[in-house]
Amino acid sequence: MRPATPTAHPAPWPYARWIAHRGAGKLAPENTLAAFRLGASHGYRMFECDVKLSSDGLPFLLHDDTLERTATGAAVPAGADPVAGHHPWHTLSQLDAGGWHSPAYAGQPLPTLDAIARFCIANGYFLNIEIKPTVGTERHTGEVVAQHAARLWQGVAVQPLLTSFDIAALDGAMATQPELPRGLLIHALEGQPWAQWLGHATRLGCQAIVCNHQLWSAESVALAKAAGFRLLSYTVNDDKEAQRLLNLGTDGLITDRVDHFRPQS
Repeated sequence: MRPATPTAHPAPWPYARWIAHRGAGKLAPENTLAAFRLGASHGYRMFECDVKLSSDGLPFLLHDDTLERTATGAAVPAGADPVAGHHPWHTLSQLDAGGWHSPAYAGQPLPTLDAIARFCIANGYFLNIEIKPTVGTERHTGEVVAQHAARLWQGVAVQPLLTSFDIAALDGAMATQPELPRGLLIHALEGQPWAQWLGHATRLGCQAIVCNHQLWSAESVALAKAAGFRLLSYTVNDDKEAQRLLNLGTDGLITDRVDHFRPQS
């Protein structure tokens, strides 16, 4: 496969190399302010989180489509619609997003994107916002998350990196706030050659490709770099794999093991 025609040298990459997955990996309830604080206590300066919309349009942090795994409470009783994005923020704000993890975190609320932005900006931390739309709201979620991110980080030197597996969500983000940096998430090639994935990312105006770490090889790294992209990997929890990715010259590693990997390395 012939590499894409090399582009101009990419702009300096302002983000940290090591990125704490969902705040602190599995050491704290994911996508909560408590997780971010724990990740920061281990020296991490960049965090990855998942953001979706409540039914009344407020961006908040949650990975799953449904509430069942990580958010419980009387506000959404058993048998009610479990889809998080079908509930208004007033309902979601009453849920316990920490007790599932351990008693020490019981009562930890679902955070809004506004709350996480205040924490990151006040402390000079960087953020990778993965846009996680509820089915049927893909483009709209990208638009709204980008609008909020632009407002929250207005005047901040380093803007958040917006990423998604969903092309429609990235389309919405690009159309609404084209100046915000974007990255295309790829879990598997799904029968498409690398050149086609790079074409999607180019059309979406992305600065980065964020891959399942197993997809990076000497060939795929060369292709992506020749096309001018920065290269990130998820979720990197093994020493040998981390070293392989560093040796390949990738730019960022998202990890659960915030108590193991030294983010300064």
